[in-house]
Amino acid sequence: MFEIRPASPADRAALYRICLETADSGADATGLYRDPLLVGHIYAGPYLEFAPDFAFVLKDGAGVGGYVIGVLDTAAFEERLEREWWPGLRSRYLDPADVPPGERTPDERLAHLLHHPQRADPAVLAGYPSHLHIDLLPGAQGEGHGRRMLERLFTALREAGSPGVHLGVGGRNTRAQGFYRHVGFRELARSPSGAITMVLGL
Repeated sequence: MFEIRPASPADRAALYRICLETADSGADATGLYRDPLLVGHIYAGPYLEFAPDFAFVLKDGAGVGGYVIGVLDTAAFEERLEREWWPGLRSRYLDPADVPPGERTPDERLAHLLHHPQRADPAVLAGYPSHLHIDLLPGAQGEGHGRRMLERLFTALREAGSPGVHLGVGGRNTRAQGFYRHVGFRELARSPSGAITMVLGL
């Protein structure tokens, strides 16, 4: 039986592993990256480090099968990453700015993101200042665990005073899009590349 509990620093390796194994639009991206930690450095590690009150894991006897992580104030979180998280990683991963975007390897694309992180649209943050990431391994999917985990996070964000939450999902990840709509999210914007911003009022 799966249970949801607050994440702890001891879960870091599990979060990084799950992040990598779901990074290819929900599928396993282990074979795509030479450095298996790079995806987690961007999409998991800083949340566990700087927003532990909004980090939860799904666990059973076999270990951690999923997580949901979020932040209350996206703008403040981005500023903190610029001060305290990105500098250390930038010293370890060179900026491949001299490599044409179309020729960059998957690792180089992420390394470029470390040096040039995307910032949330202030227009989105005006009504939906919080954001989240949720990832479940295949064995933990399809039994309502994702909804339960989101509700746990929504409660924490709501109690902390958040009026709304947003997230990003790839245009070709139609399964995730359907899931988010099912739990109440709606599409707010779509970028030229197909990335979708979805929002939910709390």
